Amino acid sequence: MSEKKFVEAITARDVDFAKWYTDVVTKAKLCEYTSIKGCMVYMPNGYALWENIQANLDRRFKETGVRNVYMPMLIPESLLAKESDHVEGFAPEVAWVTQGGQEKLEERLCIRPTSEVLFCEHWSKNVNSHRDLPMIYNQWCSVLRWEKTTRPFLRSKEFLWQEGHTIHATKEEAEARTEMMLKLYHDFVEEDLAIPVVWGRKTDSEKFAGAEATYTIEALMHDGKALQSGTSHYFGDGFCRAFDVKFCNKENKMEYPHQTSWGLSTRLLGAIIMVHGDDDGLVLPPHIAPTQAMIIPIAHQKEDVANASEKLLNDLKQIGIRVQIDLTDKTPGFKFSNQELLGIPVRVEVGPRDLENGVVTIVRRDTREKITVALDEVTSKLPEILETMQKDMYNRAKAFLDDHVTTATSMEEMIQKFEEKTGFVKAMWCGDENCEDEIKAQTAGATSRCIPFDEEHLSDVCVCCGKPAKHMVYFGKAY
Repeated sequence: MSEKKFVEAITARDVDFAKWYTDVVTKAKLCEYTSIKGCMVYMPNGYALWENIQANLDRRFKETGVRNVYMPMLIPESLLAKESDHVEGFAPEVAWVTQGGQEKLEERLCIRPTSEVLFCEHWSKNVNSHRDLPMIYNQWCSVLRWEKTTRPFLRSKEFLWQEGHTIHATKEEAEARTEMMLKLYHDFVEEDLAIPVVWGRKTDSEKFAGAEATYTIEALMHDGKALQSGTSHYFGDGFCRAFDVKFCNKENKMEYPHQTSWGLSTRLLGAIIMVHGDDDGLVLPPHIAPTQAMIIPIAHQKEDVANASEKLLNDLKQIGIRVQIDLTDKTPGFKFSNQELLGIPVRVEVGPRDLENGVVTIVRRDTREKITVALDEVTSKLPEILETMQKDMYNRAKAFLDDHVTTATSMEEMIQKFEEKTGFVKAMWCGDENCEDEIKAQTAGATSRCIPFDEEHLSDVCVCCGKPAKHMVYFGKAY
């Protein structure tokens, strides 16, 4: 394959965004389709990204007192049915096991779509006194939801995620944990994925099945669609009542504890692609990139080039840079194209002429800026370049987000906004679910994404019905 064809294999992003996305996923070898629609192979390039997300989040979780556990993947139907709102919300997506070996099962087993009921069963056996609380648990696992329409990372039948589950003696403790985990998600996504978000509370029609309140972070993709990127839920004591989880409080009286749940999944890989990628492939934020720098020797057969490249490789590893060296027999142009396709933040070009002058050339993936650096200063300059790139990527994404948030004070204006410019539209809302439905119908799919924590007063009345407004809401079309 020629270098030119290697690059042209990717559809232009602004010509066909969906095809561009699929091209990047497959050409960068992030995942591979399987014989079961909606189930995929996470290939090394894609799984390495998830491993970095997992490691970073796991560290952040444990700093707040979270401990990891693992629950079974199978849930008896009778157990799932104990919380009616919860089972109703997930019923269309549940996959069932009805036979084990050669025998038909006496009771159907659900393959977990989420694990609230499993944690409640566990707590019903292990929570007795206020001294047992709180329990702050998380599990890293896969879940199965029988989605009809699938797309790599964004919506699949089986996907990887973390699901946190906590139980507390008081409502105040549980609500504080709910908000703490949302803030943790917010900081992680903005600081390490360089993706800005809007965040707030979901309306009742959009909240998690069985929750009293759901909070969310919402990112905006390059095509103007929103992507729910992490959620945190306060359950109150509803699940605990359904599962008869009680504890003896400090006054020696029995009461129900309060529960939370919070989750974030591999759909973040899709967010990274769609927020930062370009027509040449991935652009990975340095904080999360599996390989932060690729050393590309020019004429690596020459001894001085080979020696300098090897020394640079070892020196960068010593200071904690995730670095590799490309010693394949491909041409430099092909190697550059491959590095760009994979989204590796920088490449370090080591050539004979540069070495004569005691320098190397560092090229940023995001801007293609070429930076000449003295060979003996690479270990001090490269971390600075990577950190600058991380901040620049966030700032560009933030500018894009800000430029794609508009305001509407009437239905005519809202319809026009969604026709003219994709993105978030801020509008006032009366609190009636019927108005949400009407807005969705008239805008061809825009839904309420969240009620922000810092609400603006845009007008006195609902954008849809004209009745007194209760909240300002971000509306958007979403994946």
